[in-house]
Amino acid sequence: MMDLSFKNIIYEKKDAVAVLTINREQALNAIDAQTSSEMYRAWEDFRDDDNLRVAILTGVGQKSFSTGMDLVATAKGENQFEGGRPVPFGGFTKRMPIYKPIIAAINGFCLAGGMELALTCDIRICSPDARFGLPEVRWAIMPGAGGTQRMPRAIPQAWANYLILTAEQIDAETAMRIGLVSHVVPKDELMDRAWQIANTICERGPLAVRAAKESINRGLDMPLDNGLAFEDLLLGKLMATQDAKEGPRAFAEKRKPDYKGR
Repeated sequence: MMDLSFKNIIYEKKDAVAVLTINREQALNAIDAQTSSEMYRAWEDFRDDDNLRVAILTGVGQKSFSTGMDLVATAKGENQFEGGRPVPFGGFTKRMPIYKPIIAAINGFCLAGGMELALTCDIRICSPDARFGLPEVRWAIMPGAGGTQRMPRAIPQAWANYLILTAEQIDAETAMRIGLVSHVVPKDELMDRAWQIANTICERGPLAVRAAKESINRGLDMPLDNGLAFEDLLLGKLMATQDAKEGPRAFAEKRKPDYKGR
C-alpha cells in the first residue's frame, strides 16, 4: 500500500475530489526535492484511485500559490532526485500523464516552477492579488518544468515570449485578459469557487470527461487530421459504455443521470 504520510504537502480526499495543498508557507510554498517526491506520490494516488474524479491544487497561506524551485536548496546542490529515482518537478509536470481534470486555485505568487505547476493544470482560477511570471532567465537558468512548451500553448505566443524572455511578472487582471486564467475570484471565495467547479465536473460523465481531456492534451501534439482521427477513436470507445447510454436516456426522461463510470 502506498505511504500517504506527508510533511510538505496536505493531501485530502472528499467524495470524488482530491485537494493537494503545498504546505511550505515559510518558503512561500517553494518546491524542494522532498516536496516534489511527496507530490509525486499524491498525484500517483489521485491518478490511480477510481473513486476520485477531480483534483484541486493550491498553496497554504495568503501570500503564495508557489514560487517554484527552492533556490536556497538548489544553491546547496540539492536537486529533484530522491533515492536515485528522478522525480518530475512538482510531481507531475513531466512523465506523469493524468487524464482527470486538475484545477489550480492560485492564491498570491505563481512564479517560475509554480507557474509551471499551474500550466500543467486544466483550469486556472486566481485571487486578485495573484502575480504570474517565469523569472528563470533572471537567474541564468530557464523554465525547465514545461514552461517553454506549455506557456506558448496556453496564451498568445507574443505574450509567452515576453514572459519567458524578460522574466517580468503580470497581475491577475492581465492574466485574465490574455487567457492565462479563466476567473479572478475574491480571495476569501477562491476555494469555494474551485470546489464549485470541481463539483460541477463530478456531475458529468466521468469517462467522457477523461476522454475529452485526453483528446485535448494529446491532440495538441498532432496535426489536425490526426487529432480528429484520435477524437473519433476515443468517441467510438466512449459510445460503447453504459454511461453513454445513460446520459441520453436521462435527458429523454428529464431526470438527473446516474453515471457509474462504466
